[in-house]
Amino acid sequence: MAYDDLRGFLSTLEKEGQLLRITEEVLPEPDLAAAANAAGRIGEGAPALWFDNVKGFTDARIALNVHGSWANHALALGLPKHTPVKEQVEEFARRWDAFPVAPERREDAPWRENTQEGDDVDLFSVLPLFRLNDGDGGFYLDKAAVVSRDPEDPGHFGKQNVGTYRLQVIGRNRLAIQPVPVHDIALHLRTAEEKGEDLPIAITLGNDPVMAIVAGMPMGYDQSEYEMAGALRGAPAPIATAPLTGFDVPWGSEVVIEGVIESRKRQIEGPFGEFTGHYSGGRRMPVVRIDRISYRTNPVFESLYLGMPWTECDYLVGPNTCVPLLKQLRAEFPEVQAVNAMYTHGLLAVISTRKRYGGFAKAVAMRAMTTPHGLGYITTVIVVDEDVDPFDLPQVMWAMSAKVNPADDVVVLPNLSVVELAPAAQPAGLTSKMIIDATTPVHPDARGNFSTPAKDLPEAKDWAARLQRLLSEARG
Repeated sequence: MAYDDLRGFLSTLEKEGQLLRITEEVLPEPDLAAAANAAGRIGEGAPALWFDNVKGFTDARIALNVHGSWANHALALGLPKHTPVKEQVEEFARRWDAFPVAPERREDAPWRENTQEGDDVDLFSVLPLFRLNDGDGGFYLDKAAVVSRDPEDPGHFGKQNVGTYRLQVIGRNRLAIQPVPVHDIALHLRTAEEKGEDLPIAITLGNDPVMAIVAGMPMGYDQSEYEMAGALRGAPAPIATAPLTGFDVPWGSEVVIEGVIESRKRQIEGPFGEFTGHYSGGRRMPVVRIDRISYRTNPVFESLYLGMPWTECDYLVGPNTCVPLLKQLRAEFPEVQAVNAMYTHGLLAVISTRKRYGGFAKAVAMRAMTTPHGLGYITTVIVVDEDVDPFDLPQVMWAMSAKVNPADDVVVLPNLSVVELAPAAQPAGLTSKMIIDATTPVHPDARGNFSTPAKDLPEAKDWAARLQRLLSEARG
């Protein structure tokens, strides 16, 4: 099932028992963020949270933890809510193969119902803003999809980027944005500033669930997120034309903000409790001037709590980090079987692969570090054999403990790039990276004593299914 807007997805979540309405009055701080924080501790079946009785806000409609469980993530892809995470990743990879699917342009977008423009722009009158962590430097829009175009090739649909970047509210018509250097919007901004020009952008809030997923995907520079959304949805993604910038934006958004990143203007942004489980400090970041806001009547404000994993952020960017890495690696190394990069947005990745020859696993790991996502995120790669499931951590730990000789199987590469948010980086943006080869040596590598491995009994797979059935029957 493909959802054209957030509201349709929320209705499905409620029907499936995956949306919890909080009816009693709550405080905007700390109750909203604390509830979303707590939802991340419930486990795989945590629901989305709906708040419409928030003290101090009139007619507030706030959705949190919308993607915050594997059940909700499965429903976002139109899968049964009990679909195991490994199967979700495999289905994600299967749908990737349908890329590209051209979007469908529609008129009468619901966000055209209301408008603020010019001196009338006041973000505080449209959105019920609140802090997510008590050490945050201000209010954040942290689940927005930001649209920008390549200033040197603005007509190239694929080079139109749709990405998720943190946005701090610094005034009624001002935002600070953090464009991570390896991301497309940073390339667009650099090009614009070299020309002495502002960079037009559109910021969309409250998007359909697949758009929220693709906005965080590490895709190629000239690959369209809208065309990927169509592949994942199994139907063309509906888009509309933003009235001020002329950019392509999701048809079903709750709010569309248009303006520019002002050329060569910087202001202190942060701190912010980030996906790494640590606060990032305050840094001078580019400034967005808001020139127009379009929004649905009584818009739903969707926000995302992030902090110490696991939170909604980890569910949201898990498969959409794993699958691009898998596809990019497999294009050059068809031996690669699976990639698990769900930990802290892929700062750590576990890769299972067959080997052509001795040393092959380390080559795969080095290539992972130079993919579009790996350049800025992957700091540690663990490589395991093809019969080890990288999503089964006991199997991974067995491979680590039984097959790693630190003298030969651990490689440290100094002074490589990483996002400035990585707390272990020193200085910020630069780190050493590590490869751990936990695979069985193959010719000409003759180290170790791995000739007689113990294997599961042939009947074990059938018995596992049988035991699950018997256990289900016993529990009624």
